[in-house]
Amino acid sequence: MAARSSPEIEIVMPVDVKICGITDAMHAHAAAMHDAKWLGFVFFPPSPRNLKITEAYKLAQALPEGPKRVGVFVDADDELLKSAVQTLSLDAVQLHGNETPEDAARIKAVLGVRIIKAISVSDETDLAKADAYADIVDRILFDAKPPKDALLPGGNAVAFPWHILKGKKLPYKWMLAGGLTAKNVVQAIKESGATALDVSSGVEIEPGKKASYLIQAFLSAVKTAK
Repeated sequence: MAARSSPEIEIVMPVDVKICGITDAMHAHAAAMHDAKWLGFVFFPPSPRNLKITEAYKLAQALPEGPKRVGVFVDADDELLKSAVQTLSLDAVQLHGNETPEDAARIKAVLGVRIIKAISVSDETDLAKADAYADIVDRILFDAKPPKDALLPGGNAVAFPWHILKGKKLPYKWMLAGGLTAKNVVQAIKESGATALDVSSGVEIEPGKKASYLIQAFLSAVKTAK
């Protein structure tokens, strides 16, 4: 008698989420309650989500336990980086500007935090830009290239072709950002194969103003992804 073959078991990887651009403790608690892995805090004055250090100090007193804390910076000086890391007890620093691999290595060594490097993407050829950072940073964030004349390098509610990441055997951890919402996130996960996501504008009622119900809706949608 021929041996019966075992049914193939599909392994579904969990999808981790960063809710970025937090400025209000209420939204941080909503993110934590619905299982966000990271909370993101932006330190970039042109952004409608920007936090001043004095604001970050007040916010720090009311943040929930659980999610890791990530500070987002754009070509920031060392003084701002150190102040933000100390004020919010940041677990990681996200570099979203023109920081070089050497900059990333230095910041990691000096501050003793994990480093996420954002790479702007519009087509498959842009993925190669991450290679120079592969042995230095802890994670790459693939975000859509900003529209022409945009003031912000990210958080512009713009997506790129997610399918260019599908099946790639990349030698580093990565996460997906750009134009994600509760309505399209399941499709984004399916098309890209992402196991980590970063959302900001997709959980806002207007630039810089988040809503707890949108945070909940996004995180709930992610949990339905197969």
